[in-house]
Amino acid sequence: MNKDSETRYGTVTRLFHWGMAFLIGWQLLKVFDRIDDGEHWVGQTLVPWHVSIGSLLLLLVLLRIGWAMNQKHNRPAQDPAVAFLVKAGHGLLYAAMLLMPVTGILTMLGNGYGWKVFGIQLAAKGDEIPWMASLGSLHSPIAWTLLVLIVGHIGMALLHHFARKDDVLQRML
Repeated sequence: MNKDSETRYGTVTRLFHWGMAFLIGWQLLKVFDRIDDGEHWVGQTLVPWHVSIGSLLLLLVLLRIGWAMNQKHNRPAQDPAVAFLVKAGHGLLYAAMLLMPVTGILTMLGNGYGWKVFGIQLAAKGDEIPWMASLGSLHSPIAWTLLVLIVGHIGMALLHHFARKDDVLQRML
């Protein structure tokens, strides 16, 4: 079942969801880079991939948005009483997932570092561009906002599963 249905999310949607969840979790490990100047396993092993994984996430979120728009009429039905809140919450998650890599790229370019993805130089090192660096400075606050949204998303999924005992979580598993 590749496409979504009224009762369950399809394979493609679930691959986007869980694959991106894994990669975003990896990205959030960047916070450990601030401990002991990154002189530990996480800082030396996972953090160096931060820009490349973030760039991959930008591509994936764009593809995911396109897929979601294509599947919007096939999605599982929402409880009408909370449909607005569900759409608003997901909209904020998508916005944060899109803004994170964009502000990260603005940080790299704005500070003159260039932009290198999986060993491929996409933009050369150059002069600092203050307006880009300024917008890029939103990267960290957006990361904390995304973390709060993720915790809320997980919390609501668990609430549905354990308290409401409905099939909301099962749709994505």
